[in-house]
Amino acid sequence: MWNRRDLMMAAGGLGLSFMLPKLSPKAADKRGKERPKSLIVMYMAGGPSQLETFDPHPGSKIGGLAKAIPTKNADLKICDLYPRTAEQIHHLSVIRSMISKEGDHERGTYLLKTGYRPDPTLKHPSLGAIAAHELPNKDIDIPMHVTLGGGPFPARGGFLGDEFDAFKIFNPGNNIQNMESRVSKDRQDRRLENLSVVSRVFRKGRRLQTENTLHELTIERALAMMSSDQLAAFKIEGESDTIKKESEATKKAYGDSRFGRGCLVARRLIEEGVRAVEVVLPGWDSHANNHEGHITQANILDSAFAALIKDLADRDLLESTVVLWIGEFGRTPKINALDGRDHWPTGFSCVVGGGGIKGGLVIGETDPTGKEKDPKDPIEVHDLYSTVLHMLGVDYELEVNTPIGRPMAYSQGQPIERLLAKS
Repeated sequence: MWNRRDLMMAAGGLGLSFMLPKLSPKAADKRGKERPKSLIVMYMAGGPSQLETFDPHPGSKIGGLAKAIPTKNADLKICDLYPRTAEQIHHLSVIRSMISKEGDHERGTYLLKTGYRPDPTLKHPSLGAIAAHELPNKDIDIPMHVTLGGGPFPARGGFLGDEFDAFKIFNPGNNIQNMESRVSKDRQDRRLENLSVVSRVFRKGRRLQTENTLHELTIERALAMMSSDQLAAFKIEGESDTIKKESEATKKAYGDSRFGRGCLVARRLIEEGVRAVEVVLPGWDSHANNHEGHITQANILDSAFAALIKDLADRDLLESTVVLWIGEFGRTPKINALDGRDHWPTGFSCVVGGGGIKGGLVIGETDPTGKEKDPKDPIEVHDLYSTVLHMLGVDYELEVNTPIGRPMAYSQGQPIERLLAKS
């Protein structure tokens, strides 16, 4: 006997089981603390330099050309390339002492998306996949785990199943491919009626075989998604009446870039009830011309990051949305012969907040002389991710049986107590 959860998970193996939260209009009007929790991960693919983002050391041997500017948090100065972010970052906390044992892009990305180091015998689920799996909602017709903007190593469902892989959209804000019928409604209806006749004939004497294929269920869900008003959350451009318009001022605030549009779509998806959204900004691998490269990246990131945090706060969404800004590692204090910085998995930065996580903290410290490799107050990736899962309302210690019967906990860390208490 199949129950509803079994059917949803099995259908996902065919690529259509994202049926999990949509808020009712009534719930959507309530204040943030009454909404279900969601997650936005802003993933900086390639490894951003902590010294040119949230841990500048101007005037020091390792500081390079970066300068520091104050923020609304008296205890925090950030790189001068981020003036808009400086106006909003007091809502969040900065960790300057993240540590990792993975200095390779692929392995580092695996660790920073799952909280586990790569294991050849097992594929771990990403944070977003865990959130979608553990916090379902039957009223959503669109994917519950989405990644926007591409990137070489997308978030995966791991041992939870491929149905929890992130739904990938390379160019956010435009119409999604293959979501509209290529024929008229009348012709589509005739096709579906003919298919129904064939299905009924095939089902005779083959009920169990038919149910096990999940063919009819898959078609049903595909059609539900194609006709759902929720698809409008993905689109900020176009002439369709179903598109929920954004003002020109709002679109300008986020910036006319793939990442900026991705952050705007992320906010719209969270409003719709999607559980987990990843927005990827590639291009941080600055082995040469590090400062110039970070100027280019900051011109994209600063406006989008600031607009997203402001929007979430203004719309009473920040209390119900955990926001995590992170990359796979940082950059070396030493500037190399090509004016670049190399991979540095020790003492890099992340920004986290929302969803009840305490804002306004600055955790950890790196040595401005570059002599001390290890940061003060080091924070392990798995402890950060236990914190995120805990604040989402997920049992981070829950053991799930993998397809081969191996019990695995969602996280091997413990929540960071300083981040748990609300300000």
